[in-house]
Amino acid sequence: MVFSRISRVWLVLAACVMTLFSATLLAQGAPGGKKYMELSPAQPTEPGKVEALEFFSYSCPHCAVLEPLLEKWIKGLPADVIVKRVPVAFNASMKPLQQLYYSLEAMDRMDLHPKAFQAIHEEKKRLFTKADIIAWAVAQGIDRAKFETLFDSFGVMSKVSRADQLVNAYKIQGTPSVAVAGRYVVSPSEAGGYQETIDQADALVKQIRAAK
Repeated sequence: MVFSRISRVWLVLAACVMTLFSATLLAQGAPGGKKYMELSPAQPTEPGKVEALEFFSYSCPHCAVLEPLLEKWIKGLPADVIVKRVPVAFNASMKPLQQLYYSLEAMDRMDLHPKAFQAIHEEKKRLFTKADIIAWAVAQGIDRAKFETLFDSFGVMSKVSRADQLVNAYKIQGTPSVAVAGRYVVSPSEAGGYQETIDQADALVKQIRAAK
């Protein structure tokens, strides 16, 4: 049991290292000095809206830095722009963190979304297994029985599967990444920083809205 627990932690940490390396490769491949990647083919988005997807993982330290900047940006967006979060798992050990996000969403407890980042990156809690995640959720005042039922439910697992499909369709190799209008993907390595990522995503949103 101890070996399994340690292995899971190291797998998650290794995934974060792989994420940063992959993002660097993407930045080197961006054509014409652009601060974003163009998707081919473009992906379908919600009709009548300008859609932005944030690909993230709770285990990713770069996502933890971007989160408050993203939240501030979301609050100032016009009504026809929607932002959806997509939890990413680059290996099986990261799946429980996807389930954590969708369980919080199902319980309408997204107030705990930033606290999950805080728990992992500031409080150094190891929220990498189902048992540890449930224990943390209960400590936040969530009903254990309801959370346990949701965690492995068909609804949550269907959303996890959909998230995996989006990661593949958008060719996401690193987190955090922000996709805009199914056509562009921006990350800190390409944009030149965390705030720069938000600024570039915002510029793309404005470009899309102006062309409507």
